[in-house]
Amino acid sequence: MEKEICKISISTNSLNDDYIFYDNGTIKRIYDNHSLSSDVTEWLEPGQISKQSKDKLIKNCPEELKEKIMHFLDYP
Repeated sequence: MEKEICKISISTNSLNDDYIFYDNGTIKRIYDNHSLSSDVTEWLEPGQISKQSKDKLIKNCPEELKEKIMHFLDYP
């Protein structure tokens, strides 16, 4: 079973947008489409995450995990 490394939120306004990173390289996103559609879950590959979202994830990432998360996201 994979172990959670960290959870990073890039939520805006009242809509949640959380990414959970696991030690096996998988990424789970839990987000709200709108107020009536909440907690949508999807599993992502780094290529499915926009550059804008990657920028926000790295910005909000705990400093001690930044290098590891950058590697997971294939972030320049």
